[in-house]
Amino acid sequence: MVLLIIFLGLIADRVTKLWALKALKDGSDVVIIKNIFSFSYLENRGAAFGILQNKVVFLAILTIAMTIAMIFYIYKFKPQSRLLKASLALIIAGAIGNLYDRIFYKYVVDFILLHYKDVYYFPTFNVADMLVVFGTIILALCIIKEDYNGK
Repeated sequence: MVLLIIFLGLIADRVTKLWALKALKDGSDVVIIKNIFSFSYLENRGAAFGILQNKVVFLAILTIAMTIAMIFYIYKFKPQSRLLKASLALIIAGAIGNLYDRIFYKYVVDFILLHYKDVYYFPTFNVADMLVVFGTIILALCIIKEDYNGK
């Protein structure tokens, strides 16, 4: 199950980023919902919310270390919770997806843009970012549930 989630996550991330590179890199935006949701190409040379700009090597090393740690945890401790394993697999898939970009492009391809008119713009993101966020939310819920159940 873990390998399947990682594989499917990586495929979804790669396919959407390749589409963004082909369809959006020239400056063309695709408006899905006017003033709310569009696809707009961005080269992110930092981490989430634009922090750590131009620290590509540091971010790559950190990603590799955290990914190895999660894989080690899954295979060493063999958690019984399928939800816990799925959450870690989602995080790993997202981390590897963005790591690929950092290694081969020296930046991360972002293209999903949520905003409210010109009043508020959420930082542009990609499928790998969504995998990490959803995986982290599920992981947090697993931890809360475990604490609540007294385990």
